[in-house]
Amino acid sequence: MKYAKNKNFINIIFEKESDFYIKTKVDVVKVLQTLKENGLLELFYNKPKMLKITFKTNANPLFFVKVMSDTLRGMGYYRYITEHSSLDISEFTWSIKLESEYAMDPILLRNQLRKRGCDIDDILRFNPTSWQYDIDMRDAHLDLSRVRDSEILEFNRSLYPHWIDVSQVKKIKIWALSGSTWYPYVAFYDKSMHLLKVYTRDDRTYQITLKLPVDTAYVKITDMYTLKNIKGGVRIKALGRR
Repeated sequence: MKYAKNKNFINIIFEKESDFYIKTKVDVVKVLQTLKENGLLELFYNKPKMLKITFKTNANPLFFVKVMSDTLRGMGYYRYITEHSSLDISEFTWSIKLESEYAMDPILLRNQLRKRGCDIDDILRFNPTSWQYDIDMRDAHLDLSRVRDSEILEFNRSLYPHWIDVSQVKKIKIWALSGSTWYPYVAFYDKSMHLLKVYTRDDRTYQITLKLPVDTAYVKITDMYTLKNIKGGVRIKALGRR
């Protein structure tokens, strides 16, 4: 057993126990980071393996999955499949599977989560390829560009829909830039990712101005058929202070 073999060394590096607490709770990520820095946490495999990663939270499931999907993308994980999801009175669970040559790095995961106002409450390692993360979403938000009155944003061609934070404005004006053949699909969400409204138009469009429904926090801009139609990118201008 690695612990038995390194027990004395482990006792030394964790001698000052107070350094590994946040108030009365063990900072599990700092513990793992210390183990990693001292060569006691094995994250790499000798060949690619199928990993199972489970995330748990008490947050709104739709919002949680969006935040976690963005977090995974920020870590370079684009290809994974949902193995299981479940919701009970107090908790939502989302399990994914992905193939990788190394385990998900808890330190990198925390860094990406903190960009979105989240943190890791607890970590369980069932075996080298199966981990569970309990996620604190109390201050969660999407890590998006935010527009204020009269500001303009431009987005280049993307494989994914364009998301923006519009929580401080009343209207947005959208242009399809040169090279695009845009059939608008614009979705409006509140801060918990509840869908408020969808605007679509089955005509080639160059410019539209849209009034935001009350409580709109986020807008998703895409195309009714394919993102290839907006290969030239889009420009968004915010109108009116909220």
